Amino acid sequence: MQALALCVCALSGLLRNPAHGRVRGTARPRSRHRPPRPDVANVNDPKTLADRIEDLLPQTQCTKCGYDGCRPYAEAVAAGIANYNQCPPGGLEGVERLAKLLGKPVIPINPDNGVERPRPVAFIDEQLCIGCTLCMQACPVDAIVGAPKQMHTIVKDQCTGCDLCVAPCPVDCIAMIPVTGAATGWDAWTQQQADEARVRHDRRAARQAAERNAAEARAAARRAATSAPQPQAQQDAATQAASPTADDAEAKKKAIIQAALERARRKKAELAEQGVGPRNVEHVSADVQAQIDAAEARRKRIGIESNASDASDSAPDDDKPAR
Repeated sequence: MQALALCVCALSGLLRNPAHGRVRGTARPRSRHRPPRPDVANVNDPKTLADRIEDLLPQTQCTKCGYDGCRPYAEAVAAGIANYNQCPPGGLEGVERLAKLLGKPVIPINPDNGVERPRPVAFIDEQLCIGCTLCMQACPVDAIVGAPKQMHTIVKDQCTGCDLCVAPCPVDCIAMIPVTGAATGWDAWTQQQADEARVRHDRRAARQAAERNAAEARAAARRAATSAPQPQAQQDAATQAASPTADDAEAKKKAIIQAALERARRKKAELAEQGVGPRNVEHVSADVQAQIDAAEARRKRIGIESNASDASDSAPDDDKPAR
């Protein structure tokens, strides 16, 4: 019996893999490839902590957290500057996600940042809209379409309910209307909606950066052209080209003033013939007199002489007003 037991043990050792203790001929269990979860750190994941925090945010870009968007808030939480309960659109479930990632307890939403609520969508009263484009400039995800001095409208499926378009409207024609019933937080928002809002926000930021860079490049080119020394011939040509325009403008200005003075003289002469003298000149205040003196000085400076004094001199002494 003892020999039989030894034979059985030897046979069993031959059938097993000595390294893994696995019976030969049996298939090794395959490990399924599972996609990385944003709330679980992975040593092979190149994302930073701020990246994983941002992945858990609803991407409404509402700034209720106290930062300019979801990414700056994620970086502040990762750096320990901001708390992980400052995102009302994410609600309590959003706090739970961040708490699990950070290994911290679940805490209520900070009331200073707002409250968890049903998701609203902006609505523009098109009868009141004046086309000022201020709401378009405020929308962080380009969910408002329109043109200057034209009616604007909301793309409902793209609106994140951030409220940022309400305050800039000068005619108060924007209302936020709840569209999710009693559902709040992540129950009123989906990961797909968050991903799409994030893409639109990033595209908008890239477009604005490109526009700023182009404007700065144009300004730099203008400064360089102005400061660059020009040959004397080019300077003379530019001066000659600009002089007629300046002279014409000055001549036009003098002609307009002279015509106004002529009308005033004619009217004064007509009133003098009717025996009617100037009115409201008996008690001229110091401020009004200063304005009159300044106007006389300007006329003399630009070479236009007023004949009003001549007309008054030709009138009888009794008609001359006393200042």
